[in-house]
Amino acid sequence: MGIRGNLRRDSKHRVLRAGESIRADGKYQFKYHVNGKPKFVYSWKLEPTDKLPAGKKPCLSLRELEKQIGYDLDSQMNIMQRNLTVMDLVERYLSTKTGVKPSTKSNYSFVRNLLKQEDFAERKISHIRTSDAKLFLIRLQDAGKGYSTVKTVRGVLRPAFQMAVDDDILNKNPFGFQLAGVVVNDSVTREAISREQMLMYGKEASNRKQ
Repeated sequence: MGIRGNLRRDSKHRVLRAGESIRADGKYQFKYHVNGKPKFVYSWKLEPTDKLPAGKKPCLSLRELEKQIGYDLDSQMNIMQRNLTVMDLVERYLSTKTGVKPSTKSNYSFVRNLLKQEDFAERKISHIRTSDAKLFLIRLQDAGKGYSTVKTVRGVLRPAFQMAVDDDILNKNPFGFQLAGVVVNDSVTREAISREQMLMYGKEASNRKQ
């Protein structure tokens, strides 16, 4: 009976769960932790069926918010890390690439500098979909970047996003698609022309000798 008497209740005499409380202004609050740091969500309603106080904007109830948080935590999703930008993720990935060849390091620097000039790099990684990833690469080529450049950029973004998947930050890698069919491989066309020219020059040289 003593324990029951210590249960915290709201104005409707509903028992508040662990982490739930009511602020002085009447707003419900839920406290939880991510990596040992306290986080909070708030709502004017405890349950979805509660009526909003006069003049307050529609919102999810506290217990609906708790379910959303529970999903992320149960999935071992780090809520703070999901707010990483594309540039943050690339920097994090490149920091793991130590002991690489000078040419590879040069490619990394090239991609880093290119991305810093793109709005895409400032977007949150949790908001990037496969179609966004494809459209970004297409825009790079439309802006005059060659196929090899686009391939190099994708060669950093794909493993960077895969690292986020492996770290349980994301569920899916938006860059996990084949590059063929998304951007035009103009380097193949140039290579084919060069081979034709070589054959032509070879025939001309052979004719001259005869």
